[in-house]
Amino acid sequence: MEAERSAIEAMLPVGAIGGSGGHVEYGGMKEPAGTAHAAPDAPGRRYDLDRREVTELLADQPQYRVSQLWHGLYARLAEPAELTELPQVLRARLSTEPALAPSLGLSSETLTDQGRTLKWLWSLSGGAMVETVLMHYPDRSTVCVSTQAGCAMGCGFCATGQAGFTRHLSTGEIVEQVVAAARSCRHGQPPRRLTNVVFMGMGEPLANFPRVWGAIERLHTDLGLSARHLTVSTVGVVPGIRSLATKALPVGLAVSLHAANDALRDRLVPLNRRWPLASLMDACHTWREATGRRLSFEWALIDQVNDSASDAAQLADWARPLHAHVNLIPLNATPGWPTVATPPDGIRAFARALADHGVNATVRRNRGTDIDAACGQLAARTATAPALVAD
Repeated sequence: MEAERSAIEAMLPVGAIGGSGGHVEYGGMKEPAGTAHAAPDAPGRRYDLDRREVTELLADQPQYRVSQLWHGLYARLAEPAELTELPQVLRARLSTEPALAPSLGLSSETLTDQGRTLKWLWSLSGGAMVETVLMHYPDRSTVCVSTQAGCAMGCGFCATGQAGFTRHLSTGEIVEQVVAAARSCRHGQPPRRLTNVVFMGMGEPLANFPRVWGAIERLHTDLGLSARHLTVSTVGVVPGIRSLATKALPVGLAVSLHAANDALRDRLVPLNRRWPLASLMDACHTWREATGRRLSFEWALIDQVNDSASDAAQLADWARPLHAHVNLIPLNATPGWPTVATPPDGIRAFARALADHGVNATVRRNRGTDIDAACGQLAARTATAPALVAD
């Protein structure tokens, strides 16, 4: 896994983060010193611990206590104090064990869409903030998780990209977001089951590949989520896509494309200068052949920027050979980006143009725009509202 990390991160763009003071070089990206990953000895490592470490934590207990604790954390989604199958004295000890403290501190929880969209703002060790969004639909519940505090990819129309990069999230910090969402579903009225996880929150998942893949394995093996209900998004980290193609779990892949020619994509998605469209599409072909899964292209429609008939034709030329599905997303407003979303008539015309070119497209309904929880809006601004805000 270390070699895999080096292969991916060493090719990411240097200088994607502005400034030079107090930074260290980390696999080709500049990060604030000491924040490349969560410290191994930091408190709040509950979901970073593996079974060996849990066994060591319970070295004075019968072996079956390890399975009880593991089952309680992952199957029951319980706090240590809630594990009534454990002796009271052991529960009390585990409840104050620093290694079992949660790694996410709740800063705010915001409800909208009549309770169908829930956004959490979490504080991490070191002071970084990340956001998680849970969305309920009639047939499913999907959580959108963050994989980095900030993002180094520099896409100007994305609020996270405008904020810059702070650090990677650990495997446990990613898993804990999913546990929080699954627990919310289970204790909701009516109770629901968390069905889908999309790695589309703050950060570029494939720039944090080892920890993201560690989270995927944990979600699949211990939380019981099907690999086909897990989707990783990327702006085009080609080595990461190729690594996904070699993995045993066939998770979904969504490529945030937004432009179908290199001149425009160089402007919208700066990483395209490192891996142009031809290289990206070659990696997508490799992934599709290896997994047999349908590929998705994400396309944020920006008025008079990427919404013309020629844009649709160019997009179709890339999508058809890959049998890719296109998700059309009206651009969500962010303070640092001057352009606006394509009007509804233009969105419909773009979707019709794709259909005429033989490409399936869906116009994604925006969820959570009023609480900055929609695609491209996650920025983890410090909340000034009460801990719970409802529409």
